[in-house]
Amino acid sequence: MSKRRKYSIEFKRGAVEQLNQPGVTCAQVARELGIASNMLSRWRNEVENSGASAFNGTGSPRDEELAALKRELSRVKKERDFLREAATYFARESN
Repeated sequence: MSKRRKYSIEFKRGAVEQLNQPGVTCAQVARELGIASNMLSRWRNEVENSGASAFNGTGSPRDEELAALKRELSRVKKERDFLREAATYFARESN
């Protein structure tokens, strides 16, 4: 069984904004983004009903900040490890 995909608030809002452009259909945007059109329709309905408070989730802001910091730390560690390996490789090449 596959894991459930989670989308960021920015991604959802951007997708809904694309729907507001003239001549664009829900199916078109969904196909371009690689998501189901019914999911995109649900996001649009949530924005229409909730406005600015759409996609806030059930977690507290502190939990969201902690999750964002953990994601950033993970990304920075991967970059550090990559740069360390690259520096080692090029140091061996120059000798």
